[in-house]
Amino acid sequence: MSRRRIRETPNVLGALGGLVWVVVTIVPVYYLVLTSLRRQQDYYVENPLLPPADPTLDAYRLVLENDFLRYLTNSLVVTVASVVVILTVSLMASYYLVRSGTPLSRGTLRLVLLGLAIPVQATIIPVYYLIVRLGLYDSLVALVLPAIAFAIPISVLIIVNFVRDIPAELFESMRADGAGHGRILLALVLPLSRPALLTVGIYQALQVWNGFLFPLVLTQSSSVRVLPLSLWTYQGQFAVNVPAVLAAVTLSALPVLAAFIVGRRQLVSGLTAGFGK
Repeated sequence: MSRRRIRETPNVLGALGGLVWVVVTIVPVYYLVLTSLRRQQDYYVENPLLPPADPTLDAYRLVLENDFLRYLTNSLVVTVASVVVILTVSLMASYYLVRSGTPLSRGTLRLVLLGLAIPVQATIIPVYYLIVRLGLYDSLVALVLPAIAFAIPISVLIIVNFVRDIPAELFESMRADGAGHGRILLALVLPLSRPALLTVGIYQALQVWNGFLFPLVLTQSSSVRVLPLSLWTYQGQFAVNVPAVLAAVTLSALPVLAAFIVGRRQLVSGLTAGFGK
């Protein structure tokens, strides 16, 4: 009886904590969207937490007329190219590290995981030097290559745990049927590792999309500017037009929000897979 009463007791502190967290999360988004719908002259006279008396899309129109679509395209190109290469390289590397079983593969795995301990900020000068020496400065390729390099360690760590969970009997069966490594990788490892690939794809897409340091250091011209850097530019261009700045922030956040909504469950399950064993 006492245990039943304990279980039925409402968790008031937990509910209050959850409510506070929801308020802290929702209020900035609410303010962001409402402000982006205000007129510039109404921003300083209206209550910021109340809906605008005369909502308008002028701020969004102004942002779209100032090369926003170009910056969006650049971000999409960099993100898609980076994620495709990251997934391809990480899957092949994970298959080798799991199925090889040689001292070389174990040493390679330790070397790859060592990359997790290297902060991006500590390598910006060597990366800048390499990009300049390769003649790639101020290009989209200059953003893709570092993004791939720094994403490989965590991506391999996630995918390796999935590949290890594939029963060895399946590999032996395909080998007995005469399948080579390429066929095993495509017909067995790829389908069974789909949750891990989706997890890595979403996670790394968010990382590349929100990246600011490499675009700031490795690019200069507006033709290769990506969204995070463009928001900084808009802040200076629309210094007194706060609704326009927040409209740009809202537009740039929509793809990230959509990706998170679609893959949030897969992202959490993939990141935690294999670590409780």
